[in-house]
Amino acid sequence: MTDIRKFRAALIAMLCCVSISAGAQKIEATYRPNIYTTQLYVYGNQQGLPVYTLNSSDKLELGFDDVDGGFKNYYYTYVLCDYNWQPVNLNPFDYIKGFTQNRITNYKYSSIAFTKYTHYQAILPEQNSAPSRSGNYLLKVFLDGDTSKLVFIKQMLVLDIKASVSGQVMQPFTPDLFSTHQRVKFTATLSGLNTFSAAQQVKAVILQNNRWDAAERDIPPTFVRGANLEYNSENIGIFPAGKEWRWLDLRSFRLQSDRVDHANYGKTTTDMFLKTDIDRTDQRYVYFPDYNGMYNITTYETINPQNQGDYATVYFSLAAPGGLPYVDKNIFLAGAFTNFDLTNRWQMTYNEDKKVYEARAFLKQGYYNYTYISVDKNDPSKRVELEGNYWETENSYTILIYYKSFSDRSDQLIGVGQINSRRDKAGFSF
Repeated sequence: MTDIRKFRAALIAMLCCVSISAGAQKIEATYRPNIYTTQLYVYGNQQGLPVYTLNSSDKLELGFDDVDGGFKNYYYTYVLCDYNWQPVNLNPFDYIKGFTQNRITNYKYSSIAFTKYTHYQAILPEQNSAPSRSGNYLLKVFLDGDTSKLVFIKQMLVLDIKASVSGQVMQPFTPDLFSTHQRVKFTATLSGLNTFSAAQQVKAVILQNNRWDAAERDIPPTFVRGANLEYNSENIGIFPAGKEWRWLDLRSFRLQSDRVDHANYGKTTTDMFLKTDIDRTDQRYVYFPDYNGMYNITTYETINPQNQGDYATVYFSLAAPGGLPYVDKNIFLAGAFTNFDLTNRWQMTYNEDKKVYEARAFLKQGYYNYTYISVDKNDPSKRVELEGNYWETENSYTILIYYKSFSDRSDQLIGVGQINSRRDKAGFSF
């Protein structure tokens, strides 16, 4: 009997681990080491969340670089997902109008740049292939028309407007959070939908700075008044405010920005060594414009940065406080360019001689925001950005409203609202 109980306990523990692992699995990922700078954004706005409105003139831009050079046959497809980003059990023809796979035909070989690569680009949706339902989609890019040769995955949103969303960012009333956090309260007004069971059929998600890793989900409405759903509870929509992001200006490799300590220029490579950063937790707050963790591929000295921008190996360093490593903490370099991926790829290494944490990244010319995140070795769910939290910090918030009737087989995205925590952004402030 004892052995049976032990077996059951071990089985339950294993299933729990599998469940937790599946729930924590990252959605966006790159599977090939030769692929860099994968981007999917609203056309003309590299900081824009990739949202396409059904049957509209909206366009999204997909782009990436293959440093193997030459030409390859890359394809893409759409995969409809539910609210939790799990693929739905529907035939692709039920949610894709036209071809279910499309080849990426627009490509350019790099010029001027030391690094040889091929830049691939697609403007979505194309006339012969487009999503026909609203909801969450995975955009999968693969080789040679073979979906098993997966190259990378990006998340995108397809909107069918059936709700208007308005909201504002406030200070929490809770004393412990009043000066360090921000609270998002909002209202969703439904139109043309059966609202009899709105509280059960409508789901809300809040993104801070377009980050899915920092999303707040499964938010219940505080009040339901007919077609109006109010989300105004004191314990929902609470986010650590952080601080304005660290920046790195790589728009020119020759004209070094103030964050660059020195550079090594080879015949075919460039190495950029940044000045050592410090933990900013105890520094006072100062406002300055930033990209809220995003990045922008651009250059000073070329016409088309997408295929004329060069790459450099960039060396980051973070001073250990008091010259001693953090106790029971792993330190990670993070930003949109790392996809906020807290894996070995972006974990920093402690240099005992220099008393600093070090990491490097292969980055294309542009302007980058980044941060450092400490993760508890004993409890990886405990993550802290080494910046400090100030409620005055400028952050952007996106509110997503989903609807699923009792007969629907997938969640519809019916409303998107965007608000900012600050309106006084003309210049520097303290």
